[in-house]
Amino acid sequence: MNAEMIVVFPGTPTPDLARTLDLGGYRWKAVSGAEEANRLEPQSGWMGAIISCDEDAESAWAFARALRKRDNPVNAVLLLISGAQLAELELRDDLFDDFCLSPFHPRELEARLRHLFSSAEGATRADLVEHSGL
Repeated sequence: MNAEMIVVFPGTPTPDLARTLDLGGYRWKAVSGAEEANRLEPQSGWMGAIISCDEDAESAWAFARALRKRDNPVNAVLLLISGAQLAELELRDDLFDDFCLSPFHPRELEARLRHLFSSAEGATRADLVEHSGL
């Protein structure tokens, strides 16, 4: 189980998403917008974000943009989108790191999250410079 927290948008995630995150051992908090995400952010920052674009795509994109433009940007952002929304990904590559078609298969989402968060942890570790024998 990971001790770090994932922010989920919108504030009412689908039961399938909640179940997948819970069964995967992830700690998460659903929020209704960027202000709430800032207010509830853990001291160590958000490990990542899952943004569902199904219901209100414009609000979802605005939330993704807000997460990336902060002083401490969220570096692991996964979008849940419908097949009809694939064209919306164009020219927005800087707002997300991965996406999953919705409705999603729980095992696919689990695999994508594992990969995304292991990559994010690896990026953090790469910034660490270790010296020994000085």
